[in-house]
Amino acid sequence: MTLARIAEAAQAEGLALRGAFHPSQGDGAPDGCGTLLLLGPDEPRFWPIFSGSPEYRDSIAGPMDRWSKRVIGALAQRFGGAAIFPSDGPPYPSFLNWAKASGSAFTAPPGMLVHSEAGLLISYRGAIALPERLALPAAPSESPCAPCARPCVEACPVGALGDGTPYDVPACQAHLRSDAGAECRSHGCLVRRACPLSATLQRQPEQAAFHMASFMGNWHEAEGSS
Repeated sequence: MTLARIAEAAQAEGLALRGAFHPSQGDGAPDGCGTLLLLGPDEPRFWPIFSGSPEYRDSIAGPMDRWSKRVIGALAQRFGGAAIFPSDGPPYPSFLNWAKASGSAFTAPPGMLVHSEAGLLISYRGAIALPERLALPAAPSESPCAPCARPCVEACPVGALGDGTPYDVPACQAHLRSDAGAECRSHGCLVRRACPLSATLQRQPEQAAFHMASFMGNWHEAEGSS
């Protein structure tokens, strides 16, 4: 079994291998994990595959999480590993720390994760913990933000995300629910879309609206239950 073989199998399902590392004690990986793989959408191929799935079409809540569990769960079983998902918990898996441990993701100036290939449009649908210690390629030597002009820093129309400032979630949500927030609601976060690395991965309006509606709904539910 090789990393390339797993990446090829994931790509056939609309997923991309977005990082891998050999966990050590304290990383929060399952016991006996030799290699932990991170999987995210393979944009722009992902949306046509997902939107044609039974989970997307059955009108039951949580279609993307259910799709991820079915598809990534099957991949994990195929390669003799265990599937892990961001929604598992509490306690929840350390996906942000795992992304950084893989060497493929960094903290961008606005405080979000930036990926060496996907830019600010990085997301993780799940992980696979394998018992084998697979050979891994060398990680990038520096963040992709280092040589960048950083258009993301000034992209938020309400300053909810900026260089070195905490994420102002209430300001972001208020903007999204206003008339002025129609562009973000329909086409996705302007900060994420400003990333040059993400230029070839821009999401279709239907996909962007799906993600933004989920973000708005999840934040509203969390706020109401706090």
